[in-house]
Amino acid sequence: MNTFDRHLLREWLQILGLVLLATGGLLVVQVLFSDLRDLNQVGAGPAELARYVAVRLPSFFSVVLPLSLLVSLLFVLGKLHRANELTALRAAGIGFARMTAPVWLVGLACCGLSWWLNTTVVPWSVEESRALREELEFRHQTARALPADRVGAVFSVAFDHPEARRVWFLNRYSKARERGYGVSVSELDPDRRERRRLVAAEAWRDPQSGGWVFRDGRELVFAPDTGELMAATPFRERREPGYDEDPELMLLIDRKASRLSFHELGQLVDHLAREGSPKLPAYAVRYYGLLADVVGPLIVIAIAIPFAVSGVRVNPAVGVSKSIGLFFLYYVLTTAATTLATRGAVAPVIAAWLPNAGMTAIAGWLFLRLR
Repeated sequence: MNTFDRHLLREWLQILGLVLLATGGLLVVQVLFSDLRDLNQVGAGPAELARYVAVRLPSFFSVVLPLSLLVSLLFVLGKLHRANELTALRAAGIGFARMTAPVWLVGLACCGLSWWLNTTVVPWSVEESRALREELEFRHQTARALPADRVGAVFSVAFDHPEARRVWFLNRYSKARERGYGVSVSELDPDRRERRRLVAAEAWRDPQSGGWVFRDGRELVFAPDTGELMAATPFRERREPGYDEDPELMLLIDRKASRLSFHELGQLVDHLAREGSPKLPAYAVRYYGLLADVVGPLIVIAIAIPFAVSGVRVNPAVGVSKSIGLFFLYYVLTTAATTLATRGAVAPVIAAWLPNAGMTAIAGWLFLRLR
């Protein structure tokens, strides 16, 4: 590293740290604004509120990092360009590749950081903050003396397991007790005609055998060809060791993709792909988009360098304002790509990479103009 490398990194990393702190403060305000009322309603105290904010903040890191890189680079490079420092280096025969080499090295490190955030930190943050919120809700509902089967209840849970040819419907599922109520499971033949149905007042997954236990129900047998009821046998308790459905996966259905962690998205995408569900594209685009975001820091750098060092020497704050337009364009590209995937025009994996491809094309065009 030469003198300019150290000077560039010192100026840039200082601004980057300030931008990260500023955006972190804004995120705290955003979390409090969106969740404070709900947390107060379930009786969260100051310590629990602070814990929730601390756990929730890491889930935004993967979004904040590219934004902070872009804003800080536009500001610092614009400042150096305005002070004629970059012009002096070019006059000395130093090209942009060598001049910005430290920036690219930091960008590669940020790619590794993005991968770690998206696959480890953010999933932990999403799942832990949800578990904390559910714990507070369970405690609040228990204090209100709600019936035990309605504490942490999720209503109208439907789940199709095409490989096992079973269709589930639960009137409600209590997360606190980890069992379903008003349960109906239909077994289908290869032509998806109902041949057997279990109806029970309650059911739960047996952690020992891995199957399910049904209580206070009835077994109905149908003729698949006609749908005629052939037999109805009541039972007090019945075990089905062959039923391997995971209630956690059942509850993921119909949740917003943005509220699921990377691992949960992977589970859901795998299941919906086997099911052939029309809901697959929205979740798949989000899943592959998290993988595509790993190269986001390099794309941000590729846009920021020519954006900041070309044109007239204006106040560096002007360059920062341009970042708003760039992120708005990225949002438009992301929305358009998701729409195309939902309509089946492109594959989800292609749709996930389209915004990055569009921003890469913009970076290439800016570099061509710079030359």
